[in-house]
Order: sequence, then C-alpha cells, then structure tokens
Amino acid sequence: MEKDVKKYRLEGLSCASCAIKIEEELKKEGFEYALVNFATKEALIKGDPEKAKEVIRKVETDVEIVEKEHGDDRSDSREGDEDEEMDVKKSLYFIIPSLALFGTGIVLRYYYNLDNLMVFGIFAVSYLLVGWKVVKNAVVNSIRGNVFDENFLISIATLGAFAIREYPEAVGVMLFYVVGDFFQDLAVNRSRRSIKSLLALKAEYANLVSGDRIVKVKPEELKVGDIIIVRPGERVPVDGVIIEGESAVDTSALTGESVPRAVREGDEILSGMVNLSGLLKVEVTKELSESTISRVLELVENASARKAKTEKFITRFAHYYTPVVVALAAMVAVIPPLMFGEPFSKWVYRALVLLVISCPCGLVLSIPLGYFGGIGRAAKDGILVKGSNFLDALGRATIVGFDKTGTLTKGVFKVTRIETRNGFNDDEVLEFAAIAETHSSHPIARAIKEAFANNGRKIDESKIKEYEEIAGHGVRAKVDGFEIMVGNDRLLHKYDVEHDTCDVQGTVVHVAVNGSYAGYIVISDEVKEDAASAVRELKQLGVKKVVMVTGDSRTVAAEIAEQIGLDEFYAELLPEDKVRVVEELEKAKKPDDKIVFVGDGINDAPVLARADVGVAMGALGSDAAVETADVVIMDDKPSKLPRGVKIARKTHRIVWQNIILALGVKLVFIGLGVLGEATMWEAVFADVGVALIAVFNAMRILH
Repeated sequence: MEKDVKKYRLEGLSCASCAIKIEEELKKEGFEYALVNFATKEALIKGDPEKAKEVIRKVETDVEIVEKEHGDDRSDSREGDEDEEMDVKKSLYFIIPSLALFGTGIVLRYYYNLDNLMVFGIFAVSYLLVGWKVVKNAVVNSIRGNVFDENFLISIATLGAFAIREYPEAVGVMLFYVVGDFFQDLAVNRSRRSIKSLLALKAEYANLVSGDRIVKVKPEELKVGDIIIVRPGERVPVDGVIIEGESAVDTSALTGESVPRAVREGDEILSGMVNLSGLLKVEVTKELSESTISRVLELVENASARKAKTEKFITRFAHYYTPVVVALAAMVAVIPPLMFGEPFSKWVYRALVLLVISCPCGLVLSIPLGYFGGIGRAAKDGILVKGSNFLDALGRATIVGFDKTGTLTKGVFKVTRIETRNGFNDDEVLEFAAIAETHSSHPIARAIKEAFANNGRKIDESKIKEYEEIAGHGVRAKVDGFEIMVGNDRLLHKYDVEHDTCDVQGTVVHVAVNGSYAGYIVISDEVKEDAASAVRELKQLGVKKVVMVTGDSRTVAAEIAEQIGLDEFYAELLPEDKVRVVEELEKAKKPDDKIVFVGDGINDAPVLARADVGVAMGALGSDAAVETADVVIMDDKPSKLPRGVKIARKTHRIVWQNIILALGVKLVFIGLGVLGEATMWEAVFADVGVALIAVFNAMRILH
C-alpha cells in the first residue's frame, strides 16, 4: 500500500456502479490516490480523511464509513459481512407483506375487474413498502447531482407507470427489482465470503509467554522478541524462529502445497502455517503488520488497484451507456407522438422500459468480482498476483524465460570436484575460495563455505583486509598478504590470469592467488523434479517459446536445456545482458503477445521489471521478491506457473462471458423496448436477472 494511504470499510456498499461513482468523485475532488474495491467493500484513499468521508456520503448516503488501521483484525470484516447479510434478510419484513398486497391487488384488478380508489390504495401501499427506500435515495441523490443512478431510473420508470395507470406493472417492476436486489445482495455477500474463506489464513489469537504464565492475546499485540507457544492444531500468528520443539506444519494456505513440512529448532516459521503435531516455542521476528500473512492478504485485497484493460473499458462504457439510453428513452417518449400523432401513453411506456434497462449495475458488478475471484483462487494455490492487469497478461503469455539457479534447479549446490594447478593442493584451493567468499550469500559461495566447514575447519575473518564483489564476475579479497580472486571465466580474463578452459558438467569456480592460477572447483546443482513437466505444460497451453536465461556457463546451460526440453538458452550473461535478451525477444513477438520472466526476485530485479510479467520463484518470506515481481509464487515449484496461466485464462473467459451476456441482453431489450415488444417486467428481469447470473458465473472461478 502507498505511504499515507488510509483504508476505509464501506458498510452497506451493495452497488458496483456506485463504487465507480465514489472513486470518480474522489478523483474529481483532488484526491491523488483513490481506489474503491467493490469486491472487498473497501476504499484506499490518500488525503484528508474527513473530506474523503464527506465525498463518499455525498455519493452514497446509506454507506457507513469505518476507518481501518493497518493490520486490523479480519474478524471485524467478517462480522461486518454477517451484519450486512442480516440487514439484507430484514428486507423480507417489507417484501412479504408487499407481495401479499400485490397479489390481492392483481385479483381485484383482473378477476373482479375493479379499478377504484381502494385498488389504487392497495397497489400504492404495496409499492411504498418496498419502494420507499429506492425513491428516497433517488430524491437525495438527484439533489446532489447524481441523476443517472439506478434508484432514480427505477423510480422514474415505476412512477411513470403509475401516471399512465399501469399500477400492477409499476408495483410488479419495483417489487421484482427489490426482490432481485435482495437475491443479488445475498449472492454478492456469499461470493465475498467464499473468496475471503480462500484466504482464511489469520490466527484469531496468540499464546504469549509472560513469566511463568501463558496469556492469550491478539496477534496485533505481539512485539519482536516476544516468546509464544504454538500448540498442535493452532495457526501460527506471526513470523518467527523456533527456539524449542519440532513438528510438521501445514503450509498449504500460503503455498498451495498439501505435503506437510518438517520443522525444528532454528527453523523459520511463517504466519498462516498450521502446526500439526508437536508443541513449538517460537521467538517473534516480525510484528503482525510486517508478517507474511499480512503481506499476502494486503497484496490480494489491493490487487484491484491495478485494473485490467477489460475493467477500464467497462468503467468507461458504463459512464456513457446510461446517459445515452436515457436520452434515447426521452426521444422515444417525445418524437413519435409529436411527429406522427401517436398516443403519448404508448410511447411513454416504451420509454419507461428503456429506463429500466439503462442501469449498468449488472454489467459492472460481475467484472471486479470475477477478477477478485481469480486472484483469490490463485492465492489459494500459492500464486500471488498483484493486479488484474497482470492476471490478464499472464493468461496471454506466449514467451516464457526462466532463470536457472533456484528457478529451474534447486539452488542447493555441493562441491563435487577440486582441480589444482601450479603447485597448489585441494585444501589450499578450497580454503582460499572459502575465505574470499566469506561475506557472500550467493548459493555457490554457501556451497564452498559448507565444504570447507565439513572438513572441520573455521574461517578466520580477521585475516580479510579488503573485500570487493564484482557483479557478474566474482569476488576479490586481500587475505594475509595474498590477493585472492574467486569467480567465473570472465573474472580471470578481466585481470589477464592464464587459466584452463574447462568443459565439465556443473558450475566451475576458478581460484587465482597473487595473479597465479590455483585451480578450479566444480559445483553441481540439481534440476527440480517438476521443471520438465512445467515446460511441457506451458507448451501444451500454447506458449510458443520457453527459454532459459542464465549467468552460468554455456556447458551447464546446454545440459539443463536438453534435459528439460527448452527451446533455447542464453548463457554466461550479466544482469544487464538478461535485460537485453528480453528486449530482443520483445522485438520479435507480436503486439498482443506477452513475455513472462521467472527469476528469484532479487538478483533478477532488472529483467523482472523489464518483462511484461515478472514472476518471483521460491519467494516464501522474501521481502525483496514480493516488492520486485508482478506475480509471486510462494513456493519454488515451476509447475505453479502453468497453473497460474490456466487460472488467468479461465478468469478472462468468465469475465468476457459476463460482458457478452450482460451487453447482449441489454442491447436486445433496448431494441425490443423501442419496438414495443418488451414489457417492463421483462426489462427488469433483463437488468436484475442478468446481474444474478453474472455473479454466479463469476463465482465459478473459485471452484
């Protein structure tokens, strides 16, 4: 979330087009950042809180605005949803009597052929029972300048029907509209809860160790350094390190991985995981607002800030659609009677039908809900998508580039061979390399240090006088009068050190001491089990080219490319060279094609930013990866990428099904309305009924 942005919960926001109007009004009033998320009933606003509340109330009088603090308990949100569902159900107290009166009026009007003041009164009371709130909102919103909202359109249409003595139709349309709204609100609330249940990751409490007691507290109250107990069956409340105990933990809520993970003393444990067996004592390393669970929930909930082109198109379309249809209705009501002497009542009725169908709510309702469902479904599978625009782009992936280390391979390196030259022995080459790599956190450096430590020796850091890391080459250090260089072939060429040209399987690390070549160390990495199947699935999904872009040697890259079935590979590249490769691929692709690059999210930051979609792999708990990438895969499995592409494509299909359904039905009924072939009953079904169908269709993505 942007700095200084406040989060507000909008209790009672039940209209998707109203959410768009609130957002537009906030931007008109000069708020530099304003996002209203209908799917979560939340607003993110940067600016004066009181002015923001005033603007929201101006647009939607019935919305209650609750300011939320960062990291607020999600149970408040759940209780709000339950309260709103109860409020929706209370509307039955008005709907049921109205239905009874409406039925009585129909019998008197059509069975007994009565059309007197009593019959009018029965229909009027039936109308007011369900329509008073709609009419009230129409009047208030009209005074405030919001003329083209659905309350105004339905009120004008039904009051117009009363004016031409079509009482049954006026009441029936209002009743059907309110009943449809009732079912629509129920469906939307339940779809919201279904989506949120996918992300039910947050612990309700934590067991804080306080002296010799264990106190149950809210996760928000925990501080760094606190000691907590996590019992079997409990969810981990915040990120921490295990200081006592061992267990198996369920990580599926974060990674989508069903196999439990074994943890013990010294291991990191993340919020959202579930302790399955042993008792764990954990030291808190991050407060709730900074913990993994909060970042995951925030990313998913705020993903709507980055809207897909489809959403932007519908928002713009809805902005013009209603005024155009209302203008058409006015022309239908006035022009034929004046020009051709037709009766006004006939054409006014047709105009009223158009007013009913002119509400864009059903159209704009299902789009954000569809994308939010897709993003929620992906999160459940351990794939964090940071915006519906990236979800759309992921679905159109035609070229996929993978980094090698930690992406296609496990990144777990081991020293498998040491070759010496110029009088140096194995122990000396390994020791010089380990000392030079002391300050490096690179996986290759860790493998060298582990191999040195396995020989029972320790690195004396006091010997290191100078240290320089040379990006894309290696390291140079001065140790006890020796100048040591450890790195790749390019490093030795850079400093004109004569050396062997190695053609071996594995990563080769050259070692030079005082300008003399000491030998090389061969380090091998293992290809991930699902790397080949991921490449295969991507090609089955229609991805035209799958390539590897790595800084490793050409020999190693060629071997892995052949092993997992890649189309091409680019090896021995610096970070800037990787960007150049992506730019070359960009030039060769079609305009609608999308390039996806998958890397570790830290070393590959430039190329992740340059690709159409940057995907960070193996990013569980990594702040840098979450910040850099557009999509974050919460475990390190390449097979999650084709899964994400499938979810993206299904979401896109559902969204467009809803758009075509809603637009198609509305356009058909506009034509039928002008020709006099559609009644107001049918028009209100086209409006409310289509909205309901679209909501249920959007919910399919969750399954």
